[in-house]
Amino acid sequence: MTLCEPLAPEDYRVQPMPDVSPPWWNIGHTSWFFARNVLHDFGDYTPDFARFEFALNSYYEALGPRLARARRGSVARPTTAEVLDYRSRVDDAMTTLLARGGAEAWPEIALRTVIGLEHEQQHQELLLSEVLAIRAHDPPELRRPYCEPRARTTAPAAPMRFVPVTGGLTVIGAEGDGFAWDNELPRHRAWVDDFAIADRLVTCGEWLEFIAAGGYRQPLLWLSNGWDEVQAQGLQAPLYWEERDGAWWQWTLRGLQPVCPAAPVCHVSFYEADAFARWAGARLPTEREWELAAQRFGFAPDAGNLLDDRLEDDALQTVPARGDGVRQLAGDVWEWTTSHYEPYPGYRPFRDALSEYNGKFMDNQRVLRGGSFATPREHVRATYRNFWHARTRFQFTGVRLAR
Repeated sequence: MTLCEPLAPEDYRVQPMPDVSPPWWNIGHTSWFFARNVLHDFGDYTPDFARFEFALNSYYEALGPRLARARRGSVARPTTAEVLDYRSRVDDAMTTLLARGGAEAWPEIALRTVIGLEHEQQHQELLLSEVLAIRAHDPPELRRPYCEPRARTTAPAAPMRFVPVTGGLTVIGAEGDGFAWDNELPRHRAWVDDFAIADRLVTCGEWLEFIAAGGYRQPLLWLSNGWDEVQAQGLQAPLYWEERDGAWWQWTLRGLQPVCPAAPVCHVSFYEADAFARWAGARLPTEREWELAAQRFGFAPDAGNLLDDRLEDDALQTVPARGDGVRQLAGDVWEWTTSHYEPYPGYRPFRDALSEYNGKFMDNQRVLRGGSFATPREHVRATYRNFWHARTRFQFTGVRLAR
């Protein structure tokens, strides 16, 4: 709710494209998750809560019919006020249930509650990416930033280096007692050949060179589906970039700003990332290569540009690489990999309705790693597997190269 404080009442109801849900729905859906998956079985699930099931269910076929995703911005009910009241009542009921404790069902209550909290952290990032899309679709002369603009560095980025990584038989996947999504499990052995990984993310300055070299006009750089997207959508630059009087500008959460050459490029699809890598004489890493690199060079959320830094002057946007070594593995942008989203050997989904959370999407998706400036710090880890369709651009997505 703190992230919603900058929003105007009208912002809550807008859905500029099918992939973007309006904020009212995000607020309600994250509470519905607790109501339907925890309170329904173990707590005080009132008949009034049931009234919201059709509006706030996302994709859980086992839990009943639902409002179509593309229609979330075309309904007037439930009102925003009704959703906020629903959220408050669900929070109160959850507080009562958790304070009670001691029940035989406590392990299952605790597991589902933790899943609900992790789910809400995912929607914190989704909320920001969707607010960005909502504000971007306003008339240009009336657009307002989500938060106060800040000056960005004009210093050039350090040259990109490729750091060798010795491969071999390695172990991939989550371990230990901490939370992990079912798609991060089980921990298993995998072979990785020797490779090299870029020591930082691809920058906007390097992307400007790609544009100037005609990267969006050369079909031989693109996968067939990617070239179809270029043609169908008229792609010429990353999403939210616009050219004015020969200079490139970018719409961000901090408003319209000159493209910062040293900052990581953001809002590019897998197809764009793949084409850029080919143009640069490199490729994208596999997710196993990426995870091995994170093991070798250190995955350090404490040093990453993540959502918890949102009150800092340069937060809520990508920032130039700092320090030495292999940097920016945690935060700034989600990094596309070549890997298709598929189950690990021995994969077992969560039980019951929660089995729909990850497993059924293991089709026509690509894996991303690392987190973004809109990801909560405690939510990311080296084994985390984000996934989106290859054409996705509205998320905070960027590029790291490999060879």
